[in-house]
Amino acid sequence: MTLTRSNRIALGAMAGAAAVLSTAALGTLGGAATAAASQPTASTAAQQSPHGAGTTLPGGYKHLVVIYEENHSFDNLYGTWGKVHGQSVDGLAQATTAQRTQVAQDGTAYGCLPQDDVNLTSPPLGDTCQDSAHGISASHFTNKPFRIDDYIKPEDRTCPAEGVYAPNGVLEDSDGAQPGGCTRDLVHRFYQEQYQIDGGKQDRYTTGSDAVGLTQGGYATRQLPIYRYLHGRNAPHYVLADHFFQAAFGGSFLNHQFLIAARAPLDTSNGADGAKNSVVDTNGMPTSYPQYQATGSVTDGQLTQKCASDPALDDPLHACGDYAINTIQPASAPHGSGAQLPLIDDAEYPNIGDRLTEAGVSWKWYSGGWDDAEAGHPGPLFQYHHQPFNYFADYAPGQPGRKHLEDESTFFSAAKDGHLPAVSFVKPYGAENEHPGYASEPNGSDHLVHLLKTISHGPQADKTLVVVTYDEFGGQWDHVSPPKVDAWGPGTRIPALVLSTSLKHSAVDHTTYDTTSILSTIEKSYGLAPLSTRDAAAHSLARAVAAGSK
Repeated sequence: MTLTRSNRIALGAMAGAAAVLSTAALGTLGGAATAAASQPTASTAAQQSPHGAGTTLPGGYKHLVVIYEENHSFDNLYGTWGKVHGQSVDGLAQATTAQRTQVAQDGTAYGCLPQDDVNLTSPPLGDTCQDSAHGISASHFTNKPFRIDDYIKPEDRTCPAEGVYAPNGVLEDSDGAQPGGCTRDLVHRFYQEQYQIDGGKQDRYTTGSDAVGLTQGGYATRQLPIYRYLHGRNAPHYVLADHFFQAAFGGSFLNHQFLIAARAPLDTSNGADGAKNSVVDTNGMPTSYPQYQATGSVTDGQLTQKCASDPALDDPLHACGDYAINTIQPASAPHGSGAQLPLIDDAEYPNIGDRLTEAGVSWKWYSGGWDDAEAGHPGPLFQYHHQPFNYFADYAPGQPGRKHLEDESTFFSAAKDGHLPAVSFVKPYGAENEHPGYASEPNGSDHLVHLLKTISHGPQADKTLVVVTYDEFGGQWDHVSPPKVDAWGPGTRIPALVLSTSLKHSAVDHTTYDTTSILSTIEKSYGLAPLSTRDAAAHSLARAVAAGSK
């Protein structure tokens, strides 16, 4: 099969969306989706009748603030949250033995969890377990989830200095070590996560990770600054959404794209940008790890694998071709070194900013460290691939959309002065976004609390709805199987909170959401056409708002 350039563009507009969703998947996500043959391209969708006719957000709110944190699964961070207003949360206590037990590449259960974080190996920890069958000579950890705080405390000096790369973590109190209780980073990539999920069994997180047994670690939820704040005096009420999933498999780059565009971008360079297509083995893995040996030649690239039926094909229905899935740099400054994705044409592939601007709805993307990065001296932990609008042509330097991209400091001023736009996206700077490896979890949670307090004390607080969630799982285990919607995801369950000072009480919402539910909320509130079949099918967050308003 040979596709013309126009056909490739039409298919690219549907990337990230389901072509034919099962009845169960549609019911789970809460909408109806068309088949591929009738799915409009993004460019024609804007010309159709708006999706709904609302003018305000759920509950009559006038402002929506989306705070987008980094890299934690639900069980890793919120697994021991406990009941909310008498309602149970689907946490660690609900995990079955099969879900908790991690299996090796051959399918047999580990006797011990291997570890390679320098603060979790034996030594410095005592040797209490051996598993010669899986090459584990010494481990302190049996095959079950464990609490990170028991071994790496929030105040421990285990964090790297800004810009220092420590692949296996920073040994406590070693030269240059900073306080904050950091762990090493964990792999979180498109194909690896699908292997880890193992068809919903949730039992290959350790085997499919470079950080091996750290995937089973979790935090003492009730000791987190965010938990203590929300259960303290004068805190806003909240709704905990305990079935909220990252929209797409993999890492930050792709999930930021799904947050604003509900699709994977198509790399139109035909290889000129240096990006590589992934090559996976018989298990769907693109590389080897300490507990995984690739079964053939592999490439862990920035793009999807080529389509088996026709290498020239770009097929969103099977997530193959030249779709960007792992970290790749934007073509517009600021950007880092390495392969760059050509500018995305907003006329062909709009994002939610384009939709809001066209409808005359005010909005901003506020990013920590943006002003310094734009001025040419980015901070060591400014993450270029966390700036999704910067990949689009209409937001390039000198283009009209650029005025919507501002520094996080401007958000603080707007919240304090009562000048919030209708829709705000807030992206904290690397040192404050909770990302394992280079950021402290408790320090990042402190920054999150600071954001929430600023909003709650501002003059627009009672008319502002806040959504706090995470871009993706950060490579960490969760026991809840994601719904099967399309070839792009959803992926692992992640933390999500819906808050406002005017909610009547706190609650739990068990509705199934994914990241594109944020898009669905915006679209249905302001009568905007959906960007793909994914956000068209996703539940809006109206149910969560209702849960806290009864």
